[in-house]
Amino acid sequence: MSAPVPAPRFRGRVALVTGASRGIGLAVAERLVAEGAQVCLTARSPEPLAEAVALLGGERHAIAVAGKTDDPEHQAAAVHAAVEAFGRLDVLVNNTGINPVFGDVLDQPDSALRKLFDVNVIAGLGWLRQARRAWMGEHGGSVVNMTAVAGQRPATGIGAYGASKAAVIHLTQQLAQEIGPRIRVNAVAPAVVRTRFAAKLYEERETEIAADYALGRLGTPEDIAAAVAYLASEDASWVTGQTVTVDGGLIATGGGI
Repeated sequence: MSAPVPAPRFRGRVALVTGASRGIGLAVAERLVAEGAQVCLTARSPEPLAEAVALLGGERHAIAVAGKTDDPEHQAAAVHAAVEAFGRLDVLVNNTGINPVFGDVLDQPDSALRKLFDVNVIAGLGWLRQARRAWMGEHGGSVVNMTAVAGQRPATGIGAYGASKAAVIHLTQQLAQEIGPRIRVNAVAPAVVRTRFAAKLYEERETEIAADYALGRLGTPEDIAAAVAYLASEDASWVTGQTVTVDGGLIATGGGI
């Protein structure tokens, strides 16, 4: 039996998803398109983006703009392209994230920490500035930031990454206060999801890691996409400033990342 088709909650709506050529970002784009949205995808490399657009049904449903997520010129160009192609911009999903360092926070070079915060924190503010200026400030919209369980509690080896994601959680609350009621701002905090980005946290020991989760498995990109779609939709019209934890019961069991 085929999976049920989601309700068209985003018919007539336009979304921009960063880091959308694979993993969680691509799953989010797929979910939004399945529910009727037209989507602008961004990521660094043009080739995977072109493949993603084809997967989503071509330029009637999706366009792509390649560039560095922390480059203000790229942010402006992608937002402009979305509005130019589809006439509006209702949803922004700040999904792009990096984790270039592993180990104790004090052992990391300042240059790596600055890059971590530039991409994971400051870039998201730049995307929101552009979306607000181009459409959302006048017409309203919904923003969903991607944070992590590592931003909610300490995690061995990824403390610097967790600190950047904790900043995203706080900014989600702050921005909801500052730019509401016209724009809603929420976040999703996954635990370990089966993606290439998180592979070093579980590869060759997935069964062992999954045993710490109440639901007995790691997350999938589709699990996270479902939560993003809820927060971005009118089903969450009275939800803002919230971080929805999607962790398979990891926190409930007290297990490690």
